[in-house]
Amino acid sequence: MYYPYFRGKQFELITIREMATLLAEKEFVPVIEPVRESLGGLKKTLSAVRDAGGSAIVIVNPFHGDHQDDGAHITGLLRAEFQDSNKISAGILLRPDTTVGGAIACYNQHIAHNPVLIHAGFNAPKALAVELGDGVARLTNIFIEDHANTLYRKHFDGSTRVLIRDGFKRRKNSEFANIPVEEFSELHLTFKSDLGMNGFGDFLTVGDAYSDGGGPAYAVAIHVTFIDPDADEVMNIYHFVSTTNDTPTDPAGKFAQALAKLIEKLDSGTSRVRNTEAIQEFRSLHAKGHFPGLGYVKKLSMKHHVETLAAFLG
Repeated sequence: MYYPYFRGKQFELITIREMATLLAEKEFVPVIEPVRESLGGLKKTLSAVRDAGGSAIVIVNPFHGDHQDDGAHITGLLRAEFQDSNKISAGILLRPDTTVGGAIACYNQHIAHNPVLIHAGFNAPKALAVELGDGVARLTNIFIEDHANTLYRKHFDGSTRVLIRDGFKRRKNSEFANIPVEEFSELHLTFKSDLGMNGFGDFLTVGDAYSDGGGPAYAVAIHVTFIDPDADEVMNIYHFVSTTNDTPTDPAGKFAQALAKLIEKLDSGTSRVRNTEAIQEFRSLHAKGHFPGLGYVKKLSMKHHVETLAAFLG
């Protein structure tokens, strides 16, 4: 039902590993686009998903990162380590430069791993659907909403269809200070009844925009999603931003400032933020006065997001 889209950075893979049991229990299916040359972390993550009885989709032709020119090592990992794992699927990213012939060739190459088509700018949906023929009905098609409108998606009627929407509006961290809360998405409510989809997804609290590495943090922001029962159960997102944002120094101090704002909101009793394991860990960090690093903070934000949806959909 829920397909969170992760880029395969260290803390995103750790998030999946730590949540493997919950993901499996809720039948959530992480989509992973590997972006790091080393595949050791990906192997550990997929093993954790498999051991928990869960499913995952691994993109074998990434658009971003170290494998964007050649995904052969990803294919090799699937064949060597997960050949008998029918719940670990090969994701085929259909981009603007993908031809129908190239898509079919990649599909056939990965037929043993239940290939999933991920539509992300591809411009020949009708021709591809014709080429796939009756095989369309056996496929899962994942559509990145910004690149696949309603007419595009209709070519794949009869298949399992999933819509992924980027609910995170990317800005400089300091700019979030002027927007403390905003709507994230209502897709968890409308994907089936209004849009005719079998599942939905998002890019969690990171967003679709990709950057290979982060520079010095002028401001630290903690992003926390919540479902508002007083607004038709739409999902919104808080942005808690450090007060100091004019120099690229003292990330620990800036995190403490942002975290204090989060805790103050939680303690107000009006936040509507679910008391997830991730929120409990944020509270523990505040009590200890500990800064675990910005990657860890991002991990907690993603974990809370998944836990919130798991509770709502469960």
